[in-house]
Amino acid sequence: MEVTKYSDSEEKQFLDKIVSKYHAVDIIGEKLEGSIVSCSDEWFASAENLIKPLAPIRDTTRFTPSGAWYDGWETRRHNDNEYDWVIIQMGVASAQIIGAEINTAFFNGNHAPYISVQGIYKESKPDEDDPSWEDLIDKTECGPSQRHFLLRKDGLTKQKYNFVKLKMYPDGGIARFRLYGKVVLPQLEDNEQDNIDLAFVGNGGITWKYSDQHFGSADNLLLPGRGHDMSDGWETKRSRTPNHTDWVIIKLGKQTRYIDKIIIDTAHYKGNFPQYITIHGCKEDSQNENEWVQFVAKSKTGPDKEHVYTIRKDCSISYIKLTIIPDGGVKRIRVWGK
Repeated sequence: MEVTKYSDSEEKQFLDKIVSKYHAVDIIGEKLEGSIVSCSDEWFASAENLIKPLAPIRDTTRFTPSGAWYDGWETRRHNDNEYDWVIIQMGVASAQIIGAEINTAFFNGNHAPYISVQGIYKESKPDEDDPSWEDLIDKTECGPSQRHFLLRKDGLTKQKYNFVKLKMYPDGGIARFRLYGKVVLPQLEDNEQDNIDLAFVGNGGITWKYSDQHFGSADNLLLPGRGHDMSDGWETKRSRTPNHTDWVIIKLGKQTRYIDKIIIDTAHYKGNFPQYITIHGCKEDSQNENEWVQFVAKSKTGPDKEHVYTIRKDCSISYIKLTIIPDGGVKRIRVWGK
């Protein structure tokens, strides 16, 4: 329950550890279909802003009937209770928890002085006073207008959770909340006869490494659906070097025994899709090119469409490498198999 705190300058160190050691992702974000269940108060600013995917902004000229507009969750002053709270349903079936990010951007003088986090596993939406809530992150001090990266000293929780409660003491504002956990999905074991998308973040897939993500995060490749515009895909810089390529390595949720098909979706990328792609797989993330098995040879792609590559091959693979030639944008990758 106690945490190690990381500063803004240590963000990369924190996130690298989250992925490489714990195979964790943000499991409450709106882009993963996390949702707000209920909250104690949202007088000045809505709790749903906490899980928005974009960085918070500030417009000092904008006011609402309640007061100054803030891109975050902000409650009334003078809370009579010990804390304000918000309950969030995870976007995945369940997860073990390892850490969190609390961002108080632009809340200065009205920020939450302290926070804590609790979790629960329920088949139905829980109440705030349910006695089954368990402490995940102890009460921790927050500063104004900054990001706080919190890593549990005890490591991953042994239990799985599907709802989380963020508490701020006694009241105030928080811009964004990220909760990192390792996805737990029993059906990966139970449905052995069915093909599933093993790259999907909801099935435990994570973005392992990438060459560049200048215009769009590589994590977006593993999200549900086909997105809504170019902002929720993976897009790299324009290359100016001959024979340039960009690439991303994805750790699948489970090791495969059979791959049926792979889908590369360029939805919304109409003038900046990759000219060509290749796809390889490997048991372990390897620097040795000879250890990577080719699934899709160099193939031309087109704008705003799903490219379906039939594989139908028995194989034991834990990592997929998508290479785009020379650069560009891809919306989603799907790896259907057993």
